[in-house]
Amino acid sequence: MPQRLKLPVVLCLVSLLAGCALLAETPEPEPVLGPAAFAARIDRLESQLAARCDSQEHKLDAYARQQDQLGAEVREVGSVLRRLSRDMASRDISGENPLVIEQRCEEEDSLLAGKVLVGRSEWVGLPDVGTYLKARVDSGANTSSLSATEITPFERDGEDWVRFKLGVNEEDVVVEDVVDEWIEEPVVRRVRIIQAAGEESRPVISLIMTLGSIREPVEFTLKDRSHLSYPVLLGRRFLLDISVIDVAQTYIHERPEFPGGLPSEESEVDEVDAPDDEEEEA
Repeated sequence: MPQRLKLPVVLCLVSLLAGCALLAETPEPEPVLGPAAFAARIDRLESQLAARCDSQEHKLDAYARQQDQLGAEVREVGSVLRRLSRDMASRDISGENPLVIEQRCEEEDSLLAGKVLVGRSEWVGLPDVGTYLKARVDSGANTSSLSATEITPFERDGEDWVRFKLGVNEEDVVVEDVVDEWIEEPVVRRVRIIQAAGEESRPVISLIMTLGSIREPVEFTLKDRSHLSYPVLLGRRFLLDISVIDVAQTYIHERPEFPGGLPSEESEVDEVDAPDDEEEEA
């Protein structure tokens, strides 16, 4: 190649190499996230967070139910142990230390002191409503339940209230004058019930209830139980520390009396023990 042509060729090559170097070093611009894309990403993050919260809440509910079940099983084991102790005490104990026997009896008496014996079915009274009702005693349920229909929430003085009627059927024994009367009570709290068909939120109210010598405020969830055998279900929140269940007996205590109702001595004809209904834990 002639000498005069070499210099332009070299200069062209140098220019091309410098241009390629500049192109390689120039960074690409960051992609810009538009408002629509940003909003979509935020929605996805909120959905993921809500799903995680729901999952955690379901796990907590499951743990709470397991804890309640374990508590019921512990109390049942305690009841079995007390029966075994009474059986042992009734046998030949001539070789046992009298002091040990006396101590054991005192411990059993202290466990039962002040507690009322109730059967698997009992009459209860609702003085605030003015009627007696049949109740099924169920230590497997957490909260007690009262049969109610036409449940209507409303607000009074800034507080949540509920209006309802007793949910009874033709076979239920009740003071007739109160069947179609409206009952209004403040809502103490709400409970969430998990069933196979889904979740349900129910209001909880507090009513004075009598059972034998017991007269206590009891929390009831409101639910239409008119298709069941008992309009009232008594759960372990009511039973705890104040009563002991003897499932072999029914209607240990007399039916309370209310104006417009039947005398207590006529209750025997109504004390037919209905079969247990299947209930979800309330």
